[in-house]
Amino acid sequence: MYKLACVILATLLAAPVSAQTLERIIETGELNLGYRTDAAPLSFAEANGKPAGYTPQVCVSVAQHIANQFKLENLNVTFVPVDTTDRFDKVASGEIDLLCGASTITLERRELVDFSVPTYVDGTAVMVAKGYEGGLESFADKKVGVRAGTSTFDALAGSFADAGIGADIIAFDSHEAGLAAIEASQISAYFADQSILVHMYFNSEYQNTLSLSDEILTIEKQGLALARGDADFRLAVDAALSRMYFDGTMENIFKTTMPGIAPGAAIRAMYLTSPTN
Repeated sequence: MYKLACVILATLLAAPVSAQTLERIIETGELNLGYRTDAAPLSFAEANGKPAGYTPQVCVSVAQHIANQFKLENLNVTFVPVDTTDRFDKVASGEIDLLCGASTITLERRELVDFSVPTYVDGTAVMVAKGYEGGLESFADKKVGVRAGTSTFDALAGSFADAGIGADIIAFDSHEAGLAAIEASQISAYFADQSILVHMYFNSEYQNTLSLSDEILTIEKQGLALARGDADFRLAVDAALSRMYFDGTMENIFKTTMPGIAPGAAIRAMYLTSPTN
C-alpha cells in the first residue's frame, strides 16, 4: 500500500492543459482534486476547512488505487475548493485533475469536460412549508427557489416550461439562503438534490415548520469530472471505481458518510450495473 499525503489549498497554478494527466501525475507525484464546499452530505467543507462527504472519500480511494497501480510511493493529493460557477472551468483548464463534488452528468457539460462512470444517483426534490399540498402546478405564479449554477436550476425551468407553469424561479447563492427564504415565506418552495435537502432538513431547526417531499422530479446520474480527451486517465479512474464497486468500497463509503440513510432503488441498481474488471 503506497502512501497518500492530503493537503488543502485555495488556489493553485494551473497545469498545462496539453499535458496528459496520468503522465504528469506519475512524473510529479501530484494529484489535484476539486471539491464542492456546500453540497453536504455529498461534498462539503468541515468547520476546520477540511473536505468531507461521500464524493471526496470516493476520490481518496480512487487516488489510492492509482498510487498502488503505478507504484507511486508518495502521491501528494491536494484538495482545491470550488463552487458552482468555476468547477468545470477549473477541470477544463487543468487546474484540477478530478472534480469530486455533486456533478450531474449532462451532454451540455460534456462539451467542456468528460466524466467517469456514475458514482451516485440523485434527483430533484422540494422543500415546502409544513401542511402545503399540491403538485408542480400549485406553484403557478408563485416564487420558488433553487441554487444558482446547478443542473437542478435547468431541470426545474424545463419542467415548468414543459408543463406551461409560469412560476417565478429565484436563484440563490447558497442552499442556506434558500432555506431561510422559504422559512421567511419569501418563496413557496425550494428545489435541490434530494440528498442535499435530506441533510439540510435533519440538521436544521425547521423540522416543525417545513416538510420534505418523498418524491423526486428527476433522476440524475453523477460522476467525477475530468478533462476531455484524456482516455488514459479516465480509464485509470474508471478501473479504480470498478474495483471499488466490486470489493464493496463504494457501499462502505455510503454507509460511513451518510449514517442512518439506506441506499434507494437507484443507488442499489448502480451497484448492480457498475462496470466489471
